[in-house]
Amino acid sequence: MPLSEHEQRMLEQMERALYAEDPKFATALEGSGLRTYTRRRVYQAVAGFLVGIALLMAGMVAQQIWISVVGFLVMLGCAVLAVTGWRKAPKPGEQQTLGDAPATARRQSRQRKSMMDRIEQRWQRRRDEQGH
Repeated sequence: MPLSEHEQRMLEQMERALYAEDPKFATALEGSGLRTYTRRRVYQAVAGFLVGIALLMAGMVAQQIWISVVGFLVMLGCAVLAVTGWRKAPKPGEQQTLGDAPATARRQSRQRKSMMDRIEQRWQRRRDEQGH
């Protein structure tokens, strides 16, 4: 369920406050958890794929087709997990540098930055109007 506009504004205000109070902590939290989780998921999928290969070979050696079929299904499932996890993983330099990014990504980043600037200006205006 998506956040309402009010909830999004509140979240953005909390993020800006966190960056203002402790920028080092905020940048440490930025995206590293997702990257670690997806990397671990891909590694587990690769290990499962290797287990699937072992099952496939064991079924062939033991001449038990059902073991080979299970091995193939394990390989297939792990391959799907690895590919989906790999696609979702953020790239390590994605948030840090814009020089390597394609033109569309740079344009989107500029638009986001200008949007954030506008939001920040609105927030500052509201604070000034309220006398804080």
